[in-house]
Amino acid sequence: MFLLPFRVVDLSQEIYQGMSVFPMHQKTFIMVNMTHEENMKETGSKTLGFSARNLLISEHGGTHCDAVWEYKPEGATIEKMPLEYFFGSAVCIDVSFVPASRYIEVKDLQMAIKNSGQEIKRGDIVLLYTGHYDKNFGTEKWQTEYTGLSYDAAKFLAELGVVNIGVDAPSIDHPNDLDFSGHLVCGEYNITNTENLCNLDKLVNKRFLYFGLPLKIRDGSGSPIRAIALLEE
Repeated sequence: MFLLPFRVVDLSQEIYQGMSVFPMHQKTFIMVNMTHEENMKETGSKTLGFSARNLLISEHGGTHCDAVWEYKPEGATIEKMPLEYFFGSAVCIDVSFVPASRYIEVKDLQMAIKNSGQEIKRGDIVLLYTGHYDKNFGTEKWQTEYTGLSYDAAKFLAELGVVNIGVDAPSIDHPNDLDFSGHLVCGEYNITNTENLCNLDKLVNKRFLYFGLPLKIRDGSGSPIRAIALLEE
């Protein structure tokens, strides 16, 4: 075993049957494909059996990223998007002072960036710590009461050159926003967003390496990911 000069922070929620899923998406089902015993009987092996399960899951189930095509019909599907949108240098800023009753505005982002002591650079991935996962995951409020980006705030990040906007909530949009402003801006700038992250409290005001690679799904509208952050020790 070799030691990396990084500390790994797991940013992904578990995938399991009964997990909370955004109302418009497929619920998750996990089925046994074959048990160890069934496999040994089928192969005739007296030594070793193989077990496997089948997953039925939305492309937007759990911690996931979006393809531009999801919200822009002429946009790229997930397997055609630049991989650089899903890994690279990232910053986590603290917007947990914004209540669920209102949107995240430009002034909030400007304050959060200033407080972070970091500079947002072109090509960066920006994760928004709202505190929603810490406060409300596993409760009735998880899918209904969280803040989200206003159109101007999302555009502010896009014009800074951000290629991926991540959040510790079910969506980068406010639940009351039927214009889906964050996704609308992502479509206008052909960038992605990542939702249902966790453990962002461990990254607040830090710069780190982020990895949240999508599966190479042909014509995919998005993909579940295993998101991690690598922090220099």
